[in-house]
Amino acid sequence: MTDRPGTDPAGSPAPAYPPAPPAPPLVPAPSAAAAAPAPQAAAPAPQSAAPAGGSTTAGHAGVSPTASGSDDVALRQAMQRVRAEVDKAVVGQAGTVTGLLVALLARGHVLLEGVPGVAKTLVVRSFSRALGLDTKRVQFTPDLMPGDVTGSLVYDARTGEFEFRRGPVFTNILLADEINRTPPKTQAALLEAMEERQVSSDGASMALPDPFLVAATQNPIEHEGTYSLPEAQLDRFLMKLVVGIPERDAEVSVLRRHADGFSPRELTDLRPVVTAADILAAQQAAGRVQVTDDVLGYVVDLARATRQSPSVQLGASPRASTALLAAAKAWAWLNGSSAVTPDHVQTMLIPVWRHRLQLRPDAEMEGVSADAVLTSVVQQTRVPI
Repeated sequence: MTDRPGTDPAGSPAPAYPPAPPAPPLVPAPSAAAAAPAPQAAAPAPQSAAPAGGSTTAGHAGVSPTASGSDDVALRQAMQRVRAEVDKAVVGQAGTVTGLLVALLARGHVLLEGVPGVAKTLVVRSFSRALGLDTKRVQFTPDLMPGDVTGSLVYDARTGEFEFRRGPVFTNILLADEINRTPPKTQAALLEAMEERQVSSDGASMALPDPFLVAATQNPIEHEGTYSLPEAQLDRFLMKLVVGIPERDAEVSVLRRHADGFSPRELTDLRPVVTAADILAAQQAAGRVQVTDDVLGYVVDLARATRQSPSVQLGASPRASTALLAAAKAWAWLNGSSAVTPDHVQTMLIPVWRHRLQLRPDAEMEGVSADAVLTSVVQQTRVPI
C-alpha cells in the first residue's frame, strides 16, 4: 500500500476530515470451503460497504491459536471476517473498522472523532459484537466520578468489611462515549487502565481482561460543557480516527436499510466470527513482524522532523515512535507482509500522530492542522531504499 492518508496526489495539505486508514487487501481463503472475503475498500478513502446478508461467516468455529504457516493465513482471514460482519450493520466506514482492527492487533486504544450522526457508537458496538468479546458502555457526563468507571470500595454490613466492586472498565472492550463531557479527574481514571491494563485500589492491583481496548468518542464541534482531553490522556490512545460523512452511495444505502426495517439499537443479525484465542494469536503474529534498522531509523527521523517543524510546539515523543512502530507492524501483518516497509509507516503516520502534536498558537491561527504538518514531514523526510 503506497497511498498516504491525508495527502492528495498533488501533495496539498490534508483536508479537514482526512480518511481513516484504508482497509487492507483481502487475503485469499485457504480453501474453497472458507468464508467469502469481505468487500475490498479503496485507499486511502474507504468506499461504501457491500450489502449485508452474504454467507461471509457461516460455519466459522475459530482457528488454531498458533500463527505459523497456513495458520497465520487463517488468522488473517479471520480478522477479515470481522470486517465483513460489521458491514452488515455499518455502511461507508470501512476505514474506521480497519483502524479498530489495527489498534486491537497492536494492543492499543482508539479515539473516534466525528460530528453527531456518523455512526461512531454503532461502529464500536458492531465491532465488539463481531468479536464476541465482553463489552461495556459508559456515557461520560459532567457528574461522572472516577469510581463509576474503575470501581470503588463498598462497605458490607454483613461482614463488617469493605469490598471492591468492579466498575465497567473490567471488560474486553470499553466504549467511552463522549469522553470529553466529563471532568479531567474522571478522564484520568482511565490512565492506569489504558497504560498498565490494571486498576489499583486500597494498595491492591487488579489485572484487566485480555484483550482490552478502550474506544472513546468525542464531538469536535461542540465546546460548551466539554473538557478537552489533556496531553497525557491523548497520548494513551494509539490512534485518533476521524469519522467523516459517508459518500453519497453509502448514504443512500443507509437510508435503504432503515426503510427496510433496520434498527441500530438491535444488532441481532451480527454474531461472533472469531474467538478470544484467535485475537490473542493474531496479536502475537503481528508482534512477530520483522523490522529492519533502516525502517527504525526512518521512524526516528520522522519524529525528529516533527520536533523541528516551525509550526509545532510539541513534537512526537519516543512513545509516539513506539506507537507508530506497533501500528505499522499490525498494518503490515494485515496486508500479509512479513516485514514493515516505509509504506506501512507512512500509511499509519497521520492516524497515530495527529493527536500527539501540539501546534504553535500562531500556526493554529493561520489554519495549519496537525495532518498538514505530518503530510509535509513525510514529503521532506528521506525514505530508506
